[in-house]
Amino acid sequence: MIDADTLWSSLPVPAILIDEHDRIAQVNTAAELFLNASAKSLTGKPLFDRLHIDAALDGAFARVRRDQGALFINTVDVGSGNAPPVECNIQIAPLAGGGTDGTTDGTTDGTTDGDRILMLLQPRQISDRLGQALGAKSAARSAIGMAEMLAHEIKNPLAGITGAAQLLSMGLSPEDQELTDLIVVESRRIVALLDQVEQFGNLRPPARKVVNIHDLLDRAQRSARVSYAAHMAIFEQFDPSLPPTFVDGDQLLQVFLNLLKNAAEANPTGGTITIRTFYDHALRLRRKDGTGNALPLQVEIIDDGPGIPPELAAQVFEPFVSGRENGTGLGLALVSKIISDHDGWITLDTVPGRTVFRISLPVAPKTPPTPPQGD
Repeated sequence: MIDADTLWSSLPVPAILIDEHDRIAQVNTAAELFLNASAKSLTGKPLFDRLHIDAALDGAFARVRRDQGALFINTVDVGSGNAPPVECNIQIAPLAGGGTDGTTDGTTDGTTDGDRILMLLQPRQISDRLGQALGAKSAARSAIGMAEMLAHEIKNPLAGITGAAQLLSMGLSPEDQELTDLIVVESRRIVALLDQVEQFGNLRPPARKVVNIHDLLDRAQRSARVSYAAHMAIFEQFDPSLPPTFVDGDQLLQVFLNLLKNAAEANPTGGTITIRTFYDHALRLRRKDGTGNALPLQVEIIDDGPGIPPELAAQVFEPFVSGRENGTGLGLALVSKIISDHDGWITLDTVPGRTVFRISLPVAPKTPPTPPQGD
């Protein structure tokens, strides 16, 4: 059986145990990171000396202690003084059944455990990103069925239209041939678009193996520098200690190329692209069936372009949504599908002058599964 200390340390959100005098009695690892301070330096300090909450909690604490019931406070700014405030949802509950050390009474001065309070902080950014990622997965699955329908129902009639236009052009004057040529050109353009849709729907399952993510990023940026991102300055901020991941290298390379192209096209007159990698052990994806996996490997593609309008940013991973003229709206949908197929997570943060696509991936297992052998 897992002991209480292990569970306490493993909580993915900041958790603070508050004593009967509103002092910090204990913090978990996530709270140390949030407050940017060690548990030793925090223990015994008045809570409101170290945590700044944009809400009156004195009365809330009293109600929780009096009623022995939980209290939820949504959407408040919480800061530590060491970093800008973060919008959080807060849950406050009386300590029941003993302290985190497994005892029935966590105090030594005669007070009861009901005088102690447990506070959980859930940064809104994490929950919002999770909802965004799950919505993107649903959109990607819907596009697969649409791809099959479009390929079958539209490509065949277009071939007939193209052929008929070519036959008509044989007996027409040069002026009228311009019209039939236009029909042929536009029909072929639509067929090319449908080929992309078909490719999206027929993407094979990933053939995973252990991969150094920096090798893929290096290949992607070298390709981008000599093509569509030649007008951009590309910078790397890599964490060299990042462990390998377990992915289909070709598919993930396609993801990085698409994101770099997106960043370059957002800045047609020139700008900067920053590729950043780092480790964040607090990120964890949980599915509807209760299963989940840690996603500590982080890759960010950052550009200094004009940003994506809010009304478009909310739908940017959906198929056929594009902010560029003649854009197909399939590049980011394909990126979302590939990351979803790898049990990963992709999110977008954008403001004028800074757009960040962030990919979160799992670490490669110590013993990777053996791929199935072909016949």
